[in-house]
Amino acid sequence: MQQSASASSSDDHRRDGKLVTADGRPLQASLRSAERRRKIIAFLFVSPLLAFLLISFVIPIGQMMWRSVDNPTIINTLPRTLEAMQEWDGQNIPDEPVFAALAEDLREAQQNRRVGPLAVRLNYEISGARGALSRKARSVATMDAPYREQFLESDRLWQNPRLYQIIQREGRPLTLSYYVAATDRAYDADGNIVRRPEQQRIYMTLFGRTFAMSAAILVLTLLLGFPIAFWMAHLPMRYANLLMIMVLLPFWTSLLVRTTSWIVLLQQQGVINSSLVALGILDSGNRLSLMYNMTGTIIAMTHILLPFMVLPLYSVMKTIPPSYMRAARSLGANNWTAFWRVYVPQTVPGIGAGGVLVFIISIGYYITPALVGGQSGRMISNMIAYHMQNSLNWGLAAALGTMLLVSVLILYWAYNKLVGADIKLG
Repeated sequence: MQQSASASSSDDHRRDGKLVTADGRPLQASLRSAERRRKIIAFLFVSPLLAFLLISFVIPIGQMMWRSVDNPTIINTLPRTLEAMQEWDGQNIPDEPVFAALAEDLREAQQNRRVGPLAVRLNYEISGARGALSRKARSVATMDAPYREQFLESDRLWQNPRLYQIIQREGRPLTLSYYVAATDRAYDADGNIVRRPEQQRIYMTLFGRTFAMSAAILVLTLLLGFPIAFWMAHLPMRYANLLMIMVLLPFWTSLLVRTTSWIVLLQQQGVINSSLVALGILDSGNRLSLMYNMTGTIIAMTHILLPFMVLPLYSVMKTIPPSYMRAARSLGANNWTAFWRVYVPQTVPGIGAGGVLVFIISIGYYITPALVGGQSGRMISNMIAYHMQNSLNWGLAAALGTMLLVSVLILYWAYNKLVGADIKLG
């Protein structure tokens, strides 16, 4: 009887040789439906985070990259001029039809209040264009044909063929001129990209300085943070917690306050120099120059970024069993060999995580170099901020930011390929 009931139950869960659920649905279809529901529920849980990342991270970066090549000003403000310049040879000053079209475009731009953006855009490419264009736009309403001589007599800039070459070259919806400028290059009279004179090359120098200073800060934080993390990992818990509070204490203080404190410490009449003079180590007239230079920036940023190296190192070191070191010593290794050959390789994930954090954060730092860096301690982030806030050359700022982002991604890819260590943050 029992065998008959069992066989009947087995037959109830089969249909045409396929397994089915209690409600008669095919088992495979039911499993796929359950898996689909599970994925939908998981997606709904993470969708707020995805929306936040999309709005606050992906879209702004995409807008920045688009701004670095977007070039609508000239093509929207001078359409007649660009059409008339199609017959221009690109060498001499254009003929009357070009100036007639230019006058008509300027009249319309003056009425629509679009002269300002046009003047600013041209001034990025050639000095003096803003003033010459603004003055001519105000007087063009009273001008009558012929226009060519009136333009040429109003300002020397209209006598420069390079102005018309720029209008023709930049009269396209997309441009690479911001990237050309960001790499310390420029267009010559023939339209070729050439290097700027040495005294005008600033951006690539700042890029090199930024990466060099970030690498120096990474090394210093590693040298200082490794012993601290090692000590914390091997102390009893109550002492380790006390040290952890001391490591985290800077996070409870404003970044501006910490940077200002370093100004007090590092200046020539500050605490460090005054202490060295009082101890007789330095003469009063030979105080160290620790402020408004690269040295001050590295010192202040090393202190500020040190916790970002200590915390990943400590989280990895805490998981390394002490028995590994004892086993190495029992097999004949001395203390240094056991430490270098057994312990340090196990801390590589923490070193990688801390190094990536410190390097990437220091590359984009702005406040500390601005306050204590001076001329030789500035980084590329300060120049990006300058173009965003002062010169208002947002296209160049976007190009510099995009180049910085791509450089970081390339370095991270190279690190992952060469080192290949898993990055663990906790």
